[in-house]
Amino acid sequence: WRASAAELVERRVRPALGRWRTALEEELLPAARPDERVGVCHVPGGEAGYLAAARQFTTTDLTPEQIHRIGLEGVERVREEFAEIGVRALGAGGADEVIARLRGDLSLRYERAEDIVADVAEALRRAEAALPEAFLDYDIAPCEVRVVPEAAAKGSTLAYYTVPALDGSRPGVHWVNTYEPQTRSRFEYEALAFHESVPGHHLQFALGQRLEGLPLFRRFSYVTAFGEGWGLYTERLADEIGLYSGDLARLGMVSFDAWRSCRLVVDTGMHVFGWSRERAVAFMRDNTALSEVNIANEVDRYIAWPGQALAYMVGRRHIGLLRERARAELGSAFDLRHFHDRILSSGSMPLETMTGVVEDWIAERRGA
Repeated sequence: WRASAAELVERRVRPALGRWRTALEEELLPAARPDERVGVCHVPGGEAGYLAAARQFTTTDLTPEQIHRIGLEGVERVREEFAEIGVRALGAGGADEVIARLRGDLSLRYERAEDIVADVAEALRRAEAALPEAFLDYDIAPCEVRVVPEAAAKGSTLAYYTVPALDGSRPGVHWVNTYEPQTRSRFEYEALAFHESVPGHHLQFALGQRLEGLPLFRRFSYVTAFGEGWGLYTERLADEIGLYSGDLARLGMVSFDAWRSCRLVVDTGMHVFGWSRERAVAFMRDNTALSEVNIANEVDRYIAWPGQALAYMVGRRHIGLLRERARAELGSAFDLRHFHDRILSSGSMPLETMTGVVEDWIAERRGA
């Protein structure tokens, strides 16, 4: 089979890649827009197209201008947190100094791959033990921590999650990338663990599979603003219930918040306000602790997929606003565990649908 594979690569794959490269270089590149005009606002119908994309991915009627403003406000809030927590964790003062330390201080990197796995597994254990503080008791599949396979690790993300088998034959898995551990930040992996496993995506999807009152396609459906909004919401919820091991790990939470808030700014900045690619890169460099490589990859992703990156923070914000509203209206009758249950036990849904679900729950609690 090795000889057959080598023959296929030589006879079919390499020539096809050569034709692709030629097409990119000779046909597409001459017609491509320069880095100064990367947004869809520079193409016919771009404004209407982006508005439709924003509505599709956020499942709300927020305008791009409103989303841009929400992002700027979020960036300012987390800069204050960078400064506040950074003094305790790093002895650094001011957001700019903290961000520079997080990005450039090699002492904040891992040395061994097994230490990454150990930290993630320990974060998952703490989260599972603390679930009763914020959630009802659910009979769901277990979650395991595994290492991203070596063949895929170099080009893979920091982490990802795969759902358990419906028949119980396979657990949910939080896959952790340990490739070149000395390039990976120690402060990021706890927030990642809570987002991808418990109380984030694993709890969300494993519970969703058990919702027998919903048709099967609904139990496996995925609305980005709901799914990623919940994952991001749980990064902060983990802080509320004391899951972070210390202030350095909490800086990871803040850094991820800055990243998702910046998405709102630069995505709308490029596609609505005509920002250049370099302006988007500079904004993320100034306001997040992401590496230069990750920033470049992120900005190119937003250029290629207009509107998708808006879903994460818009979804998190929507869940938080509904929680504040429910607490304000119910007072002592508000129960965080039952609020979370109503959100998760309704399946993946658009954010405006979620509003109706929570309004019904508020009415039920009032009448109880």
